[in-house]
Amino acid sequence: MANLLDIRRRIRSVRNTRQITKAMQMVSAAKLRRAQERALQTRPFGQMITNVLKSLVARADVYDPVTGEALHPLLVRREEKTTLLIVVSGEKGLAGAFNSNILKAAAKFIALKKDKNIDIVSLGRKSRDYFRRRYPVALEAGTERKGPIQVVAEHVGLMNRTQLQSAREIADKIIRLYTEGKVDSVYIAYNEFKSVIAQRLVVDDVLPIRAIGETVHELTEEVTGEERTRRLEAAAHARTSVRELDTTEMDKKAAGFATAPVDYIYEQPPAELFRDLLPRYVYTQIFRAMLESEAAEHAARMTAMDSATSNASDMIDSLTLAMNRARQAKITKEIIEIVSGAAAAQ
Repeated sequence: MANLLDIRRRIRSVRNTRQITKAMQMVSAAKLRRAQERALQTRPFGQMITNVLKSLVARADVYDPVTGEALHPLLVRREEKTTLLIVVSGEKGLAGAFNSNILKAAAKFIALKKDKNIDIVSLGRKSRDYFRRRYPVALEAGTERKGPIQVVAEHVGLMNRTQLQSAREIADKIIRLYTEGKVDSVYIAYNEFKSVIAQRLVVDDVLPIRAIGETVHELTEEVTGEERTRRLEAAAHARTSVRELDTTEMDKKAAGFATAPVDYIYEQPPAELFRDLLPRYVYTQIFRAMLESEAAEHAARMTAMDSATSNASDMIDSLTLAMNRARQAKITKEIIEIVSGAAAAQ
């Protein structure tokens, strides 16, 4: 049995660890609330631009009536030979299985597309490190391939504070690759966030644009019942709401934008309108995925730190019990020695 000094030192160390994990849990809970608000604030813009595009599609030709070709290259569909996959992960660890789950989902998608060339764009330090260890890194998509699966872009430090400008730069590069025919399809893998307990891993179809306002999930994975229970407990300890924010009124106003049953007179030709609006639609999709992934990471870290805090408390109780037993054994031994000495003296 360990001596009392070692046990006390161990208890002190675990208590210090518990203070750190408790603080990280509260910080993640605060960041989660802000991330939820940011994701909520972007929703009306996404709904409005979707409505504008739907209105434009309903009133203007998407394809040239003479040649039958799409009026914008982002609408062009071609045989899928080279696929580009955007993987949105976290920048740091200590978030439970958050990063490993999104990387497993990406690996599963790659396995489904094993007969095609795959270019990977990693967002976040964890995905960058994961794919660098497994696949070669190419300077640019569309150049001489380093292998059937290669990393063509890495973006580190964006997920700590997601900005629209960062999402726009990524989207511009992806749009250029698709327009030039260097990739034939684009997908994005991220953690879809609705509330602390309502999350799922998804791989969404980004390009070509098949249906305005309709998200096509190529792959989905729901959280397990055990994980849902852990998140409920963590949210209760951090006093964080587990309900999805009520956005009924906001969604109602946004949904009514540009839906009046009237005929519009467009000053610009449809091709010019599509050229300006469709890239914005892609920006919105990527920005939304980044915001939801950021919120999901904070929720996962809050849950992981709550579990770590609970485990530290259990360990402290166990060590305290062991310390009491060791102290009792030491006292008993001393009493026996005193009694034995007194008996021998008689």
